[in-house]
Amino acid sequence: MTVQEHSSLGAPARSGPAVEPYDFRRPTTLAREHSRVLELALETFARQWATQLTAKVRVISQVTCEQIIMETYDEYASALPATTAMILCNLHGIDARAVIQFPASAALTWVSYMLGSNTAQVVDERKFTQVEQALIRRLFDDALEDLRYSLGSLLEAAISIDTIHYNSQFAQAAATSDLMIVASFGIRVGDSSTTATLAIPAEALLPQLGQPSVAVATGDAREKVALQLGWVPVEVALSLSPVLVNPSRVLSLAVGDLLIIPHPQHRPLNLNVEGETLARAAVGANGSRLACVVTAAPENETHPKRRLNQ
Repeated sequence: MTVQEHSSLGAPARSGPAVEPYDFRRPTTLAREHSRVLELALETFARQWATQLTAKVRVISQVTCEQIIMETYDEYASALPATTAMILCNLHGIDARAVIQFPASAALTWVSYMLGSNTAQVVDERKFTQVEQALIRRLFDDALEDLRYSLGSLLEAAISIDTIHYNSQFAQAAATSDLMIVASFGIRVGDSSTTATLAIPAEALLPQLGQPSVAVATGDAREKVALQLGWVPVEVALSLSPVLVNPSRVLSLAVGDLLIIPHPQHRPLNLNVEGETLARAAVGANGSRLACVVTAAPENETHPKRRLNQ
């Protein structure tokens, strides 16, 4: 028998404040104002890149910056396709390298336009030939010039193309725990669309961004956390005391078998919250629906009775 209650015990259900997921394994995130500064700079880069692509491939192109986040290099690389084109770029004075990632098939379509084709070529993911690699390096040399112009004083280190890799799991641009600022771009060239990512080591940009100007008050942090936890939905269930049996006993169960549960007849059922026993409760009813009446709490046997409706 399971009873679910989407509010704190004994409190009437009502809508609480909006809740945003928070990953405690990765507490480092971009400040709002830092995100805005980077967003403006990379939107400028997207426009510049689109203009450069249109001029080079001779087909109307559009590039839009879709998302900017900060994550570790391991998280970034794990989210990429296993086979893809990755241009690793050196940053002067920084061990970690920047990455421009895009589908090789999309780049081969751009090359076909550059060589005079009037239609998009459908090709599989594969390594570039020497001629194709030379054309693509030239294409992204100009893109890096646009990136330097767009970021301006945010990127003080000189950036240049190093190598091209085709396996996201083997291309080690940085240590797995190094933080990267990752921007995702939607690219449309003619009738074909694709996505690309740009990952820049956080240490190359964060010093120029400075400290956020707005400090967050932490004096009442404990009270805010407690208040928020009061609106987290939890699962409430009535249960008997468990019994230990062998797997062979479970597998041989059939209709009519008797399984003895070590729960005394006179004792109320266990009231569990997310698997933890919170109190004792008896089965009851509330109109036509099942309910339970709290009879005692383990810490305080004189706890006032409360009714939980199904």
